[in-house]
Amino acid sequence: MARITASLYTSHVPAIGAAFDLGKTGEPYWQKVFAGYEFTKDWLRDNRPDVIFLVYNDHATAFSLEIIPTFAIGTAAEYQPADEGWGPRPVPTVAGHPELASHIAQSVIQQDFDLTIVNRMDVDHGLTVPLSLAFGQVDAWPCPVIPFAVNVVQYPVPSGQRCFNLGRAIRRAVESYD
Repeated sequence: MARITASLYTSHVPAIGAAFDLGKTGEPYWQKVFAGYEFTKDWLRDNRPDVIFLVYNDHATAFSLEIIPTFAIGTAAEYQPADEGWGPRPVPTVAGHPELASHIAQSVIQQDFDLTIVNRMDVDHGLTVPLSLAFGQVDAWPCPVIPFAVNVVQYPVPSGQRCFNLGRAIRRAVESYD
């Protein structure tokens, strides 16, 4: 049985990614921001997850205003950093976990939540900036990631209660994984 061991919440402002990518983390303007993540990085080094289930919102890179799923789960083996207009971030390719992602999708759909299954997509700063803040500049992310996009861009957006209930369904799905 799999289990959820931790939960982390953070900003994903594109400027944070740019500060990383341009080597500005030690500059006075940014120093306190990045120093605040040292505890997180230390904790994650000591408590390395097997898989990260990363909830984020897409910024019209994997999806566009033509189609915006309310909830979308990535089931691919890997995800490339998206080109958001100034080239992709110079961060590692994100390894996926297709088996666990597919299990979560099946379980959550059986619990009456409609998910969009995404077998191929690029991921933007909404996913890569939190990984950078959690792990710093690395040659490879330390574990697979399951991207889970929630629409907060185009109305109607899901309610807080619906997201809470979905989180409970995801927990049940994770706990039922062998």
